[in-house]
Amino acid sequence: MDDARLTRLEQRVRRLEDELEVTRLIASYGPFVDTGAADAVAALWTEDGEYDVAGWHMRSRADVHAMVRSDAHQSLIATGCSHFLGPAHVVIDGDNAVAVCESLLIRHQDGVFRVRRAGANRFELARTPHGWRIVRRTTRALDGDPEAHRLLRATIPADVSPD
Repeated sequence: MDDARLTRLEQRVRRLEDELEVTRLIASYGPFVDTGAADAVAALWTEDGEYDVAGWHMRSRADVHAMVRSDAHQSLIATGCSHFLGPAHVVIDGDNAVAVCESLLIRHQDGVFRVRRAGANRFELARTPHGWRIVRRTTRALDGDPEAHRLLRATIPADVSPD
């Protein structure tokens, strides 16, 4: 195998490994947060990583940890909930990545599971010495808000027509 071909193959494998690592990181959020694993949830973010969800803007890993430990979140866990994140579309650019996905918050109340929120999510991630971490996550309700739709378009190439 010539050097150029080997280099291209190594680049492709690295990109696939990066996409898989980012996808797994995002997929781990739901099980971690639904079991109250505050340390594991917080470790998904960089130290100064942000999580901007309507009504709550966390500006550090410590803030994310505190959110999981909060009475509001603990009451969700106590009655039963699922933070389900759909498959993410991931775009790697060197040591940075952007991923988008949709999410559902499902709550158990009075013996019935109900969807309480559908969300659009945009993740900005960076490769760190400890693997990929979230630098910023933005979540908006899919309630007709144009901002939510803008988040979901974050990984659509500029040369792709919406029709």
